[in-house]
Amino acid sequence: MKQFTSVIVGSGSVLPKHIKKNSEFWENTFYTKENVPQVKASELITAKFEEITGIVERRCAVDGIDTSDLGAQAAKLAIEDAGVDPETIDYIIIAHNFGDVSIDGTKNDLLPNLAARVKQKLEIKNSRCVAYDILFGCPSWVEAFIQANYFLRSGDVKRILVIGSDTVSRVTDPHDIDGMLFADGAGAVVLEAREVDENDKKGVLAHLTVSDCNSEADFLTMGDSLNPEKDGLFLRMYGKGVFRYAVEKVPAAIHECLAKAGHTLHDVDKFVIHQANMKMNKIMMKRTYEVIGEKTYPEDIMPLIIDKTGNSSAATVPTLWDLIMKGKLENQEIKPGDLVVFASVGAGMHANCIVYRHA
Repeated sequence: MKQFTSVIVGSGSVLPKHIKKNSEFWENTFYTKENVPQVKASELITAKFEEITGIVERRCAVDGIDTSDLGAQAAKLAIEDAGVDPETIDYIIIAHNFGDVSIDGTKNDLLPNLAARVKQKLEIKNSRCVAYDILFGCPSWVEAFIQANYFLRSGDVKRILVIGSDTVSRVTDPHDIDGMLFADGAGAVVLEAREVDENDKKGVLAHLTVSDCNSEADFLTMGDSLNPEKDGLFLRMYGKGVFRYAVEKVPAAIHECLAKAGHTLHDVDKFVIHQANMKMNKIMMKRTYEVIGEKTYPEDIMPLIIDKTGNSSAATVPTLWDLIMKGKLENQEIKPGDLVVFASVGAGMHANCIVYRHA
């Protein structure tokens, strides 16, 4: 009986036009978690934020550009890169978290679902091309990749478009320091089913997902503004809880997933990890290597783009993959045969991982 796996045959990404530097937040009045105005000047707050997170600027979508627009643009680039006929795509899965959000963040539009909108924007007429969404926090795109792999392994599906797109900047509280973390963007890949060669395995070798949804479910929620006089619902984050969860769960997931794939940390050529917070990412990687008794890790094994892009949630991992593949990151490449680990962590709380051999 034939066995199949999933391989990436094309990718695309979109970085929105507006580059929002930290200095643009100097006019904001930041509040404490106790709903009291901060006494420190905004310039000092953003300087400390930059020191901790590494974020200097982020990308934000301009008025008139929605999450589905970004997703469709990235998808079109991925389809062109793959050189395939859009009508031959069997599934479109879009990973996001807030739908199409109005520029002021007051409206979230989810009907029709974003995958249907992307299919419409791509003008795909094939009714057998199934279009659906997945909401799974920042790990949404990695989880969509895992779902797509199950379809492709079945042998009944040939080609799937997996998109990550978010406009998180539009749901952040202008009075919350944590809001400066978030940004907008989109990334996409075209996956194809390939028959497994037992002597030369390519594509997805193993995957793992964990969900911890008791007290951890409230680490990222929607809530009131820190400014009691401001109406609306905004992204709220318990930063310490997110940090502790990430630096514990992601290294553990990576090691377990590598073991499932029959590999060790020494076999990995590149980590394509969710761009959440530079300090957090570096500690996650440090702890991943500490498990095998190593105090440091190769700096170039985990590319970081968060300093210039911010945290675009479901879009960060496919965006990073595409920038590497298009040669847009200095001294970074992924070659055929390289072993790559995709990993992410976020609201839920969830963490996931894929061990992938590039074809």
